[in-house]
Amino acid sequence: MKINIFFVFLALFFSSSIFSQVLVKGLISDERNSPIPFAKVFVKNAPDLRTISDANGNYEMRLMPGEYYLIYKAGGFQQRESYLTVNEGGLSRNVQLFPSMLDIEKVDVKSKRFNPGRDIMLKVVKKREKINLWNYPHSVDVYIKASETVNKKQSKKRKKKSEETADPSGMEDPFARNKEKNESLANNMNMAELQATRYWAPPKKVKEIRNAYELRGSDRNLYYTTTVKTNFNFFENLLQLDDLHQNPISSPVSNPGILSYKYRLTDKYEEDGQKIYKIKILPRRTATTTLQGYIYVVDSLWLIKKMEFSLNKGNLLVYDYFTILQEFDVSSDTLCILKKQELSYGVKYKGENRFGYTNAVFSGYNFNPRYAKRFFGTELAVTEQEAYEKDTAFWSAKREMSLTPQEQRFVIVKDSIRDAHNKKEYLDSVDAVFNKVTALKVLWWGVEHRNRVKKTQWQISSLAAMARPIYIAGPRIAPGFYFFKKWKDERMLDGYTELTYGFLNKDIKGNSWWDFRFDPFHFGTLEWSVNHDFDVIRGYDAITQIYKRENFIEATSMSLGVEYELLNGLYLDINSEFTERRSLDGYEFITAFDEDLPNTDPNEFESYQAFIARASLSYTPRQKYMREPNRKVLLGSAWPTFYLNYERGVPSLFGSDIDHEYLEFSFMQTLKIGTLGTTTYRGAVGKFLSSNNLREPDYKYQRRSDPIWFSNPLYSFQGLDSTLPTKDYTYEFHLVHHDNGAIINKIPFMKKTRIGLVLGAAALYVKEHNWQHYEILSGLERNFKFSRRRLRIGVYGVLSYGNNFKPQATWKVSFAVLDDRNMKWNF
Repeated sequence: MKINIFFVFLALFFSSSIFSQVLVKGLISDERNSPIPFAKVFVKNAPDLRTISDANGNYEMRLMPGEYYLIYKAGGFQQRESYLTVNEGGLSRNVQLFPSMLDIEKVDVKSKRFNPGRDIMLKVVKKREKINLWNYPHSVDVYIKASETVNKKQSKKRKKKSEETADPSGMEDPFARNKEKNESLANNMNMAELQATRYWAPPKKVKEIRNAYELRGSDRNLYYTTTVKTNFNFFENLLQLDDLHQNPISSPVSNPGILSYKYRLTDKYEEDGQKIYKIKILPRRTATTTLQGYIYVVDSLWLIKKMEFSLNKGNLLVYDYFTILQEFDVSSDTLCILKKQELSYGVKYKGENRFGYTNAVFSGYNFNPRYAKRFFGTELAVTEQEAYEKDTAFWSAKREMSLTPQEQRFVIVKDSIRDAHNKKEYLDSVDAVFNKVTALKVLWWGVEHRNRVKKTQWQISSLAAMARPIYIAGPRIAPGFYFFKKWKDERMLDGYTELTYGFLNKDIKGNSWWDFRFDPFHFGTLEWSVNHDFDVIRGYDAITQIYKRENFIEATSMSLGVEYELLNGLYLDINSEFTERRSLDGYEFITAFDEDLPNTDPNEFESYQAFIARASLSYTPRQKYMREPNRKVLLGSAWPTFYLNYERGVPSLFGSDIDHEYLEFSFMQTLKIGTLGTTTYRGAVGKFLSSNNLREPDYKYQRRSDPIWFSNPLYSFQGLDSTLPTKDYTYEFHLVHHDNGAIINKIPFMKKTRIGLVLGAAALYVKEHNWQHYEILSGLERNFKFSRRRLRIGVYGVLSYGNNFKPQATWKVSFAVLDDRNMKWNF
């Protein structure tokens, strides 16, 4: 009892101290008002009172009322001291840091100084704010040509077949050979061309108006087909290349870069009457700096004429190599004006090598643009329908660089094939082949039928797809029918209907769902379904629990819903469902494996009806996007996404027997922590506002953990040994950090292994069970090529602790595939 009183006293003491403190917060930025992440803030002569700014430059600390001198420090910037008086109210103090004043002597490359290359770059960095193109508003015409060549190894089987079909007389058919070459070229090359005007205003306002766009083949592996996703601006401290590289890249043309790179003068020569210094760039710490190459500097003017860089393989998301070449116009003697950019990249798969090249030409600069008040916003690019309808004459006049002979032949071949393929006779012949019923389609692939004129396609399940040998209540057969239709304006309709028959219980079930995308630009979708089938009580449970019979019921239901983007980034999803739920008591089950795979009996309960209405709001502030003629391409946001979910079990309506009300709020964000890696966090709080008649399928459950399998740590826990049904408040928070090699690569030879370190933590509090759960995790991950995808395999160790169990440790494994659409992993 005395111990409890002592802890209460301590709690009161510390809480009173905390509440008497005053919150001091603010933003730390650089000379261009860009946030400085992870800057140090501490009280002079009291270093224990300190904090660090977050990834967006914001800082917070609590101080007792009084007078203080705060010190602000960041690498590459001058230390700053600020006096403030802390009163009872909150205090906001924004601070701007300026680059370190570097003691630069006059450069004389003829002298025998140890490192003239570094001295030259110090001169450049000192002038970078004046010579940086991106510090001035401007517009520019852009032409981009991206092409890819695919080299495929011919299999022995295909080569043998080609030899067998050759003319036995030994005579070569030149027409057949030319046709084969053209088909090979058309199938093993891709190319895109873009003509646009890009508008820019500091600090990072951009808008691209696409005047013309032509794609021949696939753009899946083509990089930099728009100027708004990625900007190779090496005058910034850090380059954020989210769709290319796992970590931000430290620029060698910056104050922090001076500390991160080695500079070696390797050559000097004259060009157009100017003396040029060629400086080699090498990383000091390969753990966090993955850039190397050359910078060409004009003597006396200290302008950059050219840059040649390559990125190391380790942190590239898809490609095995990536090089960047930029050429600048320095004729103005005051500004580095980007005039040309060349990218070279490639990836090797089993039996296939892909080589890509993207060339961009920038011309017609206007440094006195006039923008309307709301010209810039979250809409970063606009492509009208006319951009896709430009003919050959347009491209011949607007093309800023000549096509290579191979590209010229590819364009001719691809266009001729396209013209031939658009003829009705050809389309009919293709459809006839596609629609032909074969034994393999019946047995394995499914029977399909396509009508190109009406843009419809349907499919009947194959015999293999119909078979359900392992299923609740015995094996079943399930013939299905799929339908799809698309309109020219991107509206779509797709649906699936299935009937199933159970051999053990001789029962018939089925379901049918349909989705209609009525407004593609605002993601407007109407959803409808009917269902008479088995259902689960806990659909998101551990693999050791979800298959058990006590988790299954029978349900007959109908649902109707609509999803729509109300405002940019604000989505509404409403849905209503009426269902009748029945027990599986009386069904026969296969019990032969129950001893080896423990199972249970189904729950017994009286049948009842339930009408449930759901509404969900999600909002991502400042969501950036590209506008296509009939659709919207999302580009992400620097803000978290916020979610609000509401569920109402409506009593009495249509005989509904349930009565409950539930509300949940959550948030989630992924952000780059400088060059230290990627952090994703998620938090959620939920509660039943009322539970007058709450049935088991409507409870909210905290999912117990899987053995060995590492489930998504943003939505589950790895050391939770119980499934917790909840009605009262639940709080949970998850955090995962991938160092992307920034930490572990500091260990000798580890960078060559391309293994990354993962750290994480999670916490859970369930009020009604008085359940507290905490866990920390660490692991090692590595990316592999899997067919044409990227597979990530991880091994993790987890330490868990709570007030209802003893501390425990376990290890787990995971497999994840990179999403090619948004270039992100699931966690």
